[in-house]
Formats: sequence, structure tokens, C-alpha cells
Amino acid sequence: MKKIILMATAALMCMSCESFLDTDNLTKKDTTNFPSTAEDANQMVTGIYSTLNTAISAPERSYFYVAELASDDRFGGGGENDKLMQAIDKLMNSEPDMFKSFWEARYRGIFRANMALETLDNCDVDESTLNRYKGESHFLRAYFYHELAEMFGEVPLVLTTEAVNIPRTDIDLIYGQIAYDLKQAISLLPSVKYNTIESGHATKWAAEALMARVFLFYTGFYNKSEMPLGDGIGEANTSSVTKAEVVGWVDDCVANSGHGLIDDFRRIWAYSNQYTAPEYDFVKDLAESGNTWVVDGNANPEHVFVVKCSKMADWGTITGYSNQYLIHFGLRADNGGENTFPFGVGWGAGPVNPTLWTDWERAEPKDIRREASILDVEKETENFIYGADKQVEEAGFWQKKFLAIRAHDNDGKLMNTFATLQWGREDDNFQLGHVQDHIVIRFADVLLMQSELKEDATGMNRVRARVGLPEKAYSLDAIKNERRFELAFEGRRWADIRRWGDAPTLLDRQLGVAIYNRGAADVMKPFGGGYSARYNETKGFFPLPLSEVDLSDGVLTQTPGWGTPAAEYPGW
Repeated sequence: MKKIILMATAALMCMSCESFLDTDNLTKKDTTNFPSTAEDANQMVTGIYSTLNTAISAPERSYFYVAELASDDRFGGGGENDKLMQAIDKLMNSEPDMFKSFWEARYRGIFRANMALETLDNCDVDESTLNRYKGESHFLRAYFYHELAEMFGEVPLVLTTEAVNIPRTDIDLIYGQIAYDLKQAISLLPSVKYNTIESGHATKWAAEALMARVFLFYTGFYNKSEMPLGDGIGEANTSSVTKAEVVGWVDDCVANSGHGLIDDFRRIWAYSNQYTAPEYDFVKDLAESGNTWVVDGNANPEHVFVVKCSKMADWGTITGYSNQYLIHFGLRADNGGENTFPFGVGWGAGPVNPTLWTDWERAEPKDIRREASILDVEKETENFIYGADKQVEEAGFWQKKFLAIRAHDNDGKLMNTFATLQWGREDDNFQLGHVQDHIVIRFADVLLMQSELKEDATGMNRVRARVGLPEKAYSLDAIKNERRFELAFEGRRWADIRRWGDAPTLLDRQLGVAIYNRGAADVMKPFGGGYSARYNETKGFFPLPLSEVDLSDGVLTQTPGWGTPAAEYPGW
């Protein structure tokens, strides 16, 4: 391995360990005196978690955002100048460093996890606490590499705090390391019910669920029957993770975690909160029965892993302590008020492809999840303004799950966010006030993965029963539909259609769909040769930040399919 000072990523890594001295340092923390105490260990692991929010502070450059807009069920949207949103949808480029902030956030988290795993043994903590901290660090490092690998393919596999300049790592080594970290997390994290652990922390159950998610993508996309199991130091290994092992872990999560399904699908989503529900006809019955939104945290049995958000967000710290996805997916200005209540204002990213609406109605005409997940502006709003604030690529449908939600206070004033009333944020800021947690893994997803892995309908039918749908026999087509509908807009559709091999065909179904651009009727057209052409060029992977490639002095190469004229998005 060639060891030289690395790119911007290495500079970020070294920020946390600069000025190391070979004498006692009495004025600041470095590796001569940190970590050593139980408080130090807690701070170190907390620092890994904080990078999750760093990525949310620039959501349009994150993997979740990419996975939503690139999928067949959503368009790019935004205003006429929001080329980044539209380019993501079309697998095209809008700027050289499209995903630099996400790259930095994930490698900062990896560095902090590496630091923790190198030094936690120095801390004066009891064995069970030490194992928990190590387990959480392994889980988070696995999660970071999982997102990087699905977004970029082969990336540098960095497993130490040493500054290095290395090329893309073979994909089997990356997935071997992910499997190693998750197996360590499963072993080290305690086998206790999820609600005895602080919300937002990794659990054994989250590690088991993530192992299933990673296994399904790796084996499906790369056409393998097993997943490599690394040795923890990034070297080739002959060990593997088998399907039977993954089934065992998923069964354990389902049987022993304490997680379950909420009785009413609508209660998962924030529009059913106690302040909004009494005035929103779709969930007014929940308010009348006192059975409203299950608030974030351990009260919600469906939250297997979430990124915690906070009312304390401000411009001076980190905007990602608020859930910035909600503002990005909100309705553009001139909508998001009384006429579109309870759905609030934002940047207009990710309009829903109406093909999902019609496919869903055809497949499951009695499925309440369709209207619980999709806003039909013709049916649910008054005087919706097409082309508001120069909105493009809209078709009259928006997702409801991750959207700005408003409420009236006791004086009838329309608040920018219900969170002002729910959690008492003082300024009712329409950009920083969206506090609900970001869901990463939901228990319904675990049940559907269980069914797919076992080729058995039990988990799938448990999900269907929650919304009053009849049982179905297991088939791959049945699980494909169930995942599309149950998990719509939760960041999984993109990975699913890629691992099933369906992406090229499904993505081209967007072409010719009727849309409005700046309020004028139009249709989706084939930029860059069309969706399937771009997918076949890139395999669904996105470009590394050009600045990282340049700083590596030729060691790091760009993702195939990028850097050509066909990859450059010209705009509408």
C-alpha cells in the first residue's frame, strides 16, 4: 500500500488528531491523554453518531436523497435552477463535486469509528459497556461503508487512523469488511429488548437487520449466493456469510427484539400527530379516538434504527440536527399554506411519478397505504398552484411520509411546523424546526426481508394484515409489489430494482409521462440518451467528488460512465 498524505479526506481525518506530542499534554485532548475515562469513551462514540446528522445537513448530496430521486417512483423536481435534483434523477452530472459533503461526512464517521476501535481498550469502563461501545462503532462503520458501496461502488477501504492514499478497493473486500463489522456488532451488542436502549443507538437487532439488507443487495446485484466475510484488516479471506446465517439473524430480530408493527399504518407518519390530526380529514378519526402519531423514540416499535433529530438545531452549529429532508421534499413557495394544509413549504424535490399511483391502484385498489403515502393534490388540496416558484417535473402527486407538516396553535395561527407545538421550539423556523427523527430501518422492512430470504409469505402477510389486505402466496413478484408499496419513499426502492435487475426497464417508464414545467404542460424526455442508457453506462453508481480524484494524484479513479458529454445535465 502506498502511504502518502491523502486527499481532502485524509486532511479531515487528521483534524481530530493533530498536534500529537511525545510529552504529556496538559491543555488539550490528543492520543497521549484521550480516551482514558468512561466519559471519554462515551464522547468518542457520540462523535461517530454526530456524523449521521452532518450528512443530513446537506441532504441533497446524501445517499438517501439519491436513492429516492434516482428511483423510478420519483422525479427530480425543484425549481428551474435546481439542476442537482434533476440531474440525480437522470443519472447525470450537474457539478464536479456533487457529493463531496456526503463523502466527507461518511469518511469522517469512518475515521472516528476507526479511532474508537483502536483506543477504546484504553478506557476505564466495565466490560459490558466496552463491548457495547465497540459494537456500536462496528455497526456505524458498516453502515457508512454500506451507503458508500451502494452509491459509488468500489471506494477506498480505510480501516486505520493512518493517513493513506489508496485506490478503489475490490468490492468483495468492501463487503467482506461490512459483514465482519456487522458480525462483530451482533456478537458484542446486548441481547435485550430494543426499548431498554436509548433511542437512536445501534442495537443487536439493527445490526441483524442491516446484515440482511446488505446481503440481499450484494448477492442480488453481484449475482452471488454468499457474501464474503472479511478478517477485519481488509485482506482477502475465504470465509463467507451464508443465506442460512442471515435467515437466523433475521429470525432472531423478529422473535426477540421486541420490535413490532404499529396497529394503524397512518400512525407511523407525522401528519397524524395530535396537533394536526384534528384538522386533517384523512386522519381525523385517529384524533377522535385519541390514537394519533406514535412519537419518535422508544415508544415507536417500528423504529429499528433512526437518525435522531433535535429542536436545538441552529445555523451556528449544524442544520442536520433538524430533519432537512422534510424541507427539501416540501411544496414550493405559494403552496405549503392553508390551501395545501397540512403539508408545508419547502424546495419541491422528488415529485412522485404518477405511474406509481396507477400501478398501486391496479394492484391493490383497497390498500389504504396508497393515500397514506401519496398526496393527490387534485383530491386533497384547494387551489394547488402548478409551477409555484418555477417548480418543474411535477405531476400532481407528492409523497407524505417525509414532508413538512404544519399545525394551528390555540389561537388559530398556522405554524410552520407542528414540532413547534410538539417540542416547544421557540422560533417556529420553517427550515430548522422539523424535528422528527429520520427513519433508516423500519420493522416492516425486516419482515419483508425475512419473507424474501426464506421464500415464505409469513412476514409479508403480517405486513399486509396490518392494512386489512388478504393473505397472498409467496412469489418474488408479490414481494416486489409489497416492498414497493409498504416502503415507498423510504430510500429502498433504488437498491431493490438494482439488485433485482429491473432498473433499466423500470427507469425508462418515466419517459413520456405527463408533467408540468413552470406550470406549463410537458412530458419527461430522454436526457443523456435516456434513463436506461445512463443506467447501463453507470450501473447506477454515482461519481466520486472530482476534487478527491484530483488530489489523489492519479491513485483514485472516477466511477465508470462519468466524465463524458452524455453525463452532463443541461437543464430543461
